Amino acid sequence: MPKILAIEDDPTTGEEIVAELSQHGFEVVWIADGRDGLISAVSGDFDAILLDRMLPRLDGLAIVTIIRKAGIDIPVLMISALSDVDERVRGLRAGGDDYMTKPFASEELAARLEVLLRRRAAIPRQAALTVADLEIDLMSRTVRRAGVEIRLMPTEYKLLEFMVRNSGQVLTRTMIFEAIWGYHFDPGTNLIDVHLGRLRRKLDRPGLPPLLHTIRGSGYALHAPA
Repeated sequence: MPKILAIEDDPTTGEEIVAELSQHGFEVVWIADGRDGLISAVSGDFDAILLDRMLPRLDGLAIVTIIRKAGIDIPVLMISALSDVDERVRGLRAGGDDYMTKPFASEELAARLEVLLRRRAAIPRQAALTVADLEIDLMSRTVRRAGVEIRLMPTEYKLLEFMVRNSGQVLTRTMIFEAIWGYHFDPGTNLIDVHLGRLRRKLDRPGLPPLLHTIRGSGYALHAPA
C-alpha cells in the first residue's frame, strides 16, 4: 500500500484527502503545519508527498526547495488555490513533480499520484554515492572510506549524504540546518559545529587527505582532494 504524506492546513480539505485517498488504496499521513510537515518529509518513509502551496510557519515552495537540496527525490504533487500560470511554474521549478489547482476531483488526485509512483518505479534507483575514496551505500546506509567502514549516528549519516550529494558546492549554515533539522536556522546554535566536528573526526582520519572543508565566512564544502 503506497504511503502518502499530505501536508495541508485546511481541516476540511485534509480530512477529505485522507478519506478519498484511503478509498483508492493509499495510506495517508496528514499534517496541518508546514514546519512539522518538512520534518516528516525529511525523516519519514513515504512514497509520495501531497503538498499544499500555502501553509502556516513554512510554505510549500520552501518545503520542496529544502527537500530537493537535501537530495530527497520523493515525488511531490503540489496543490493550491492559486491557479495563475506563474504560480504553477514556480511550484514546478522549485522541485514539484506535478501541480493541481483546488478544487479537484478525488479520482484525478488518485490518478495523478499513481502516475507519479509509476514514473518513479521506472527510474533505476541510485545504489551508491562516491567522492574520491569515500563511498555511501544507499541501500544498506553504510559508509566506507579507503575501504574501512565508518560508523555514523543517524544525524551524521544524513549530514554526510546531504554534503556528498552536493559535493563541490559551498553549503551555508542555513542550508545545512534547514535540510537536516527541518526548521529555520538559529544563528546562535552550535548544533552544526558539533555534528560537523564529529563527522570530520570520523571521516578525515590521520594519513588521509581531508574531504570536509570549512570555507571561512561562507560555510562548508565536501570535495575530493586537489
